[in-house]
Amino acid sequence: MRLTLPQFANEHRHPDHIAEVIETATTEFLAQCLDPEELNFPLMPPFGSWVKSLDEESGNQIYGVVYFATTSPIDSVHRARALGLSLDGLREQQPQIFAMLKTEFRAAIAGFCPHLEHQNGSRRPTGVVYQYIPPRPPQIHQAVYRCQPPEIVHFTQQFDFLRTLLQVPGAPVDALTAAAIREVYQLRGADRDWLVQAGRTLSVLLKDDYDRLRLILSQIHP
Repeated sequence: MRLTLPQFANEHRHPDHIAEVIETATTEFLAQCLDPEELNFPLMPPFGSWVKSLDEESGNQIYGVVYFATTSPIDSVHRARALGLSLDGLREQQPQIFAMLKTEFRAAIAGFCPHLEHQNGSRRPTGVVYQYIPPRPPQIHQAVYRCQPPEIVHFTQQFDFLRTLLQVPGAPVDALTAAAIREVYQLRGADRDWLVQAGRTLSVLLKDDYDRLRLILSQIHP
């Protein structure tokens, strides 16, 4: 029988609720993926995909781009070892394995969307997007959600987020920038005008580094 941690109980979980913040910093956050309902590994978000979380103090919706993900044993002392089994074989012979592993990912904060207060105190999005570091990151143990396509399209109407992605410390920034642009380009229905503007922004940010610009653009498939 698979053990489920109490804080990861999945009753009434929103389908886009994929993780929980377990470490937070000014420019990024680390999140642990929630256990799936079926006997399987947690769903690892793709490299360059968009996620969001909340700063409850301000009500700001924080947007980030996934730049690193890993699956490892919960017990940091003992490493996983090869068992020579297929995924179905693991389910049948070693079902406890799924409870002994964790999937985590890091997301670079790309910006935020503030909220306004209704007269009754409830919050609603303003629709205004700020593509710079928010006053505070999401708090620890906050839910992390996949971003829906309309949110990503709205957020990426501006291009300042590209500068942030090109400066993520310890990340393969060229590949990360290309992956983020590639996803947005596809979500925008292959909007050529948007892609051209993104390329022009990159050319300014990279100045005379033509080789890096060519490498990034070569990873974006029309």
